[in-house]
Parts: sequence; structure tokens; C-alpha cells
Amino acid sequence: MAVEGADLVIVGYFSGQQKDFAALMDSAVQEMTTHGARVVGRIVQRRGVSDGGAKKMVLPFSSRTLLSYGKVREAAALCEQTNADAAVFLAPLTGRQRRALTGMLGCPAVSLADALTAD
Repeated sequence: MAVEGADLVIVGYFSGQQKDFAALMDSAVQEMTTHGARVVGRIVQRRGVSDGGAKKMVLPFSSRTLLSYGKVREAAALCEQTNADAAVFLAPLTGRQRRALTGMLGCPAVSLADALTAD
């Protein structure tokens, strides 16, 4: 997917132990804008912030979507509201996750690494 001229939503999934997640999101936004994209929204999913999630911090909420169902709905609404061309995930996505998320978000779901190498 070519990012130049595209409107993108950036999606980050982070462990609750990762304190610099905002800087990582900012870095991804900078990288996309450097490649000619316009970032129209951001979504952050954190895992392990609560006591119950602490034991599962490194695991995705869902092997199918990486994110929780509620966060996927939030991302889909943001993609629709902003008429995003794609959702760019900081985390690597499996083929299954890309297909599932693309269907749920209403726009292509790609990893940051894939978006950068496609240019």
C-alpha cells in the first residue's frame, strides 16, 4: 500500500509496562508524514494496566484482531468518521489479522513495517 497522499489512522498496541508508548506513537506519525501521508487519527490499546491484565501483558487481547472487541469498534468508528484510507498498526500483523481487521475496520489494515516497505 502506498502511503503518499493517504489519510491514515495509526493504531498502537502496548504492554502496560511500556511507558514510552506516546513517543512510539509520535515516531510512527512522524514516519508516515515524512512519507507523504496525513495522519487523521490515533488509537491506543494498552494491556496489563489493570491488575487482571498484568499476567497477560505480552499477549494480544485476541489472536484474531490483536485488540479487544471494544477497541476494534472504536477504531472502526474513527476510520469511518475520518474516511481513512488505511489503519496502520505499529505491531506486526499476521495475514489472518490483516484480513479480519480489514473487514471490521472498513479499510485496509497494515503493519507499519509493511506500509513503509510498500513505498
